[in-house]
Amino acid sequence: MTLSVRIPEKVEQELAEYCAKHRMTKSEAVKQALEHMLSKSTDKPAMDAYARKFAGSDKRPGDVARHTKRLLREHFRGKTSLG
Repeated sequence: MTLSVRIPEKVEQELAEYCAKHRMTKSEAVKQALEHMLSKSTDKPAMDAYARKFAGSDKRPGDVARHTKRLLREHFRGKTSLG
């Protein structure tokens, strides 16, 4: 399959330098970059340390994300606790 893509001059220059340094064609470098990018997209998204400490911290049943406004409103009115 043939694919044509327009890239900024700076990116094209960096690609040319990379290819010269690694002795490969631009096409091969782009293919490898796409394969690498697409293989990573099937992995689980990485959770940063800050978010990780909150993941799973709400033990209530149901979809908390779907009812965020209501749950926060109830919390600040003193009806429930968050966690």
